[in-house]
Amino acid sequence: MQVSKGLAARAQRATTGRLFVLELSGGRIFSIDTEGRDKQVLVTDCRVPDGIGVDVARGHIYWTNMGHPEVGDGSIERVDLDGGHRRTIVPSGITYTPKQLQISKETGKLYWADREGMRVMRCNVDGTNVETLVASGSGDAERAQASRWCVGIAVDPVRRHVYWTQKGADNANEGRIFRAGLDLPAGDTPSNRSDIELLYGGLPEPIDLELDVEHRTLYWTDRGDPPSGNSVNRAPMDVAAQRRGAPEIVFSDLMEGIGIALDVEGGRIFVTDVGGSVYASALDGSNARVLMVVQGNLAGIAYAQVPVASR
Repeated sequence: MQVSKGLAARAQRATTGRLFVLELSGGRIFSIDTEGRDKQVLVTDCRVPDGIGVDVARGHIYWTNMGHPEVGDGSIERVDLDGGHRRTIVPSGITYTPKQLQISKETGKLYWADREGMRVMRCNVDGTNVETLVASGSGDAERAQASRWCVGIAVDPVRRHVYWTQKGADNANEGRIFRAGLDLPAGDTPSNRSDIELLYGGLPEPIDLELDVEHRTLYWTDRGDPPSGNSVNRAPMDVAAQRRGAPEIVFSDLMEGIGIALDVEGGRIFVTDVGGSVYASALDGSNARVLMVVQGNLAGIAYAQVPVASR
């Protein structure tokens, strides 16, 4: 009996790596294994899904719906790991066009970039206490300026920073990556923060972000044109401004790269593009390969070690 209980306990603890992918064109979320096999559609009828995060501890998948930019009716939803118990946690009208989403287990918060809303936002994991951390503009005139659009987001719980991209107009080389503290400095407002730091500028069109906090490295996709765009890039997180060099292009030849996810422990990057492919490589870009093709227009991607029974 003790042996049987031990086997059962080990079976309960067994996990497997899964990728969770957003399909813009089909309005769906599907999952695959890390070799591109075992495709399972988990959610349908999404309203232009763009950013995704997986909270294994709480048993939830979260995603953003961009909705219609001219209306500003974006929302955030969640389901269980198996696609059940779907619910809206941030309803339409609170966020404009939410893009990349990140979950911070340390702070118990969801963080997202609101593109035409020109904001960096967060809330509790149940959708309560929605806050604006950064406001890069306001009103319709500034909303028309793509240089103000916040798109990608990442959170450093160690040094308590939030990172985000402002992509700029198409191939205008006005894309930028910023960071600021997780909390507003005393006396500051979201539109007038004293702690915002520009890390990298003059980029084609930086989109989604990921952090390798262990090795203090920032990764991002860029959907602009070659030679710098259609690429995955990386750069140090903590190098002083006067010593920062050009970002390193890890791999290229994407068809408008958007989603990026890291498996730092396994030394892997996973990427999606508008052309409908899912890619994988080592963290340095070596061993780059295509896992899937012709999957519709793909946006966000997340990697998680999930319980085998939750597949």
